[in-house]
Amino acid sequence: MDLYEYQGRDLFDRHGLPVLAGGVATTPEEARAIAERLGGRVVVKAQVKVGGRGKAGGVKLADNPEESVARATDILGMDIKGHTVHKVMITVTADIEEEYYFSYLLDRANRTFLCIASVAGGMEIEQVAEEAPDKVAKVAIDANVGVDEAKAREIVAQAGFPADVADQVADIAVKLWKTFVSEDATLVEVNPLAKVKGGQVLCLDAKVTFDANADFRHPEHEELVDQASIDPLEQRAKEKDLNYVKLDGEVGIIGNGAGLVMSTLDVVAYAGEAVGGVKPANFLDIGGGASAAVMANGLEIVLSDPSVKSVFVNVFGGITACDEVANGIVQALALLDQRGEKVTKPLVVRLDGNNAEAGRAILDGAANPLVERVDTMDGAAKRAAELAAAGV
Repeated sequence: MDLYEYQGRDLFDRHGLPVLAGGVATTPEEARAIAERLGGRVVVKAQVKVGGRGKAGGVKLADNPEESVARATDILGMDIKGHTVHKVMITVTADIEEEYYFSYLLDRANRTFLCIASVAGGMEIEQVAEEAPDKVAKVAIDANVGVDEAKAREIVAQAGFPADVADQVADIAVKLWKTFVSEDATLVEVNPLAKVKGGQVLCLDAKVTFDANADFRHPEHEELVDQASIDPLEQRAKEKDLNYVKLDGEVGIIGNGAGLVMSTLDVVAYAGEAVGGVKPANFLDIGGGASAAVMANGLEIVLSDPSVKSVFVNVFGGITACDEVANGIVQALALLDQRGEKVTKPLVVRLDGNNAEAGRAILDGAANPLVERVDTMDGAAKRAAELAAAGV
């Protein structure tokens, strides 16, 4: 889960990191109240989970509360790279003298944690790495040791932070690591980490990503979820413990195993190019236990998407045999009918692997007019794409 900047700022504040005073507003009048509370000049910043806000006009200065109302009015409702602005953060301004970059992240490729630090902050770190690679320090972090005072000093020295801010940056490095670990984050980023007039170093931005696999340890993170941005179908699927992701297409996909489902997306997309460009409508992995209830829940979610015109059920029997899956499909269709959610869209089913012949026989015996059985993955993808194109 990615946090909005204001949420990251509040998180940093709770962990003792130096941040600017501020607040978040959803209306111009709320922006006025925050500006009056803060006093003086403020900056009004669009809250969207995408970069490039400044270039898009989503960051504006206001000299007084009245101007903050005008600036908030300008920004609220803006579209920034496909993201509509519903909130703005108001903070006091800072007289910046130098901008730096600092982050911790999970380095999956090397199976470790990584610190990236640079004395050239304020712009995308990828750009800095390309234009001035000598200014970007990459320091591997041993998970068993973490970032203590000694490691923080090593990072500061390797990144070349000026001597007059070295102590402050080292202290921030330790606290930021503690934040990273205690919150089970996969990324904490500060850009810019800035030296302001008077010599203090502040976190002027906050980018944080939590590891969803650790949600069970952090019930408090639930309140940080942006409910308005969650797709309703994805929320319903989550409540049913289904691994579902909504996509922009017409062929519903149900499979057992993430790798198989990913492959299914590819073959459906390829097949769809020949019949008007239809595409996969979702990713749905029902896992190894394709019982009637699980299959019914999966079909219910997929068929609830009005853009879905056909469904491709692609199952490779392993621990769960194909005859069990076939029975699950037959029973699921009956169960949906009993729920008053009668299926009207065509299903293409491909079964392979453990007890595939028995599973195919069960589907043939059920003779449901909405179910077509195709033995090959490519053939089934082609048929599902054809049916979807015909229903568009």
